[in-house]
Amino acid sequence: MSTRPVYAVLNGANLNMLGQREPEVYGSTTLKDIEKICAGLATERGFTLDFRQTNHEGELITWVQELSKTTAGLVINPGGYTHTSVALLDALRVYPHKVIEVHLSNIHQREEFRHHSYVSKRADGVICGLGADGYRLALLALIG
Repeated sequence: MSTRPVYAVLNGANLNMLGQREPEVYGSTTLKDIEKICAGLATERGFTLDFRQTNHEGELITWVQELSKTTAGLVINPGGYTHTSVALLDALRVYPHKVIEVHLSNIHQREEFRHHSYVSKRADGVICGLGADGYRLALLALIG
């Protein structure tokens, strides 16, 4: 069994469409590209990466609950669930380790409804508007 810490990166609804969906907002980088960036950092810094994406709110909540027992920290880009999911907030409030919220775009420069984040009520830090590099910075914040 590995003694390397495990850090999770969870991605919510529609993030599987990165590179295709609104590239003028989200850029041309795909989620697979972001996963490669995160995996490279894991190799370089000596931690294990658990990288996941789902379009289902309940699955995202179940993952947060399960990962509370197996990970040392969590990066989360909930996609649209950021602005709507009290249930996700409740799950994150039980998560016992550091949580960093990430958004590719600057949610505060977008539509008014995107300015509010339920996840931010629990997150230890929030990174938005830095594109794919936000994920790398979030992982660096988790590992110290």
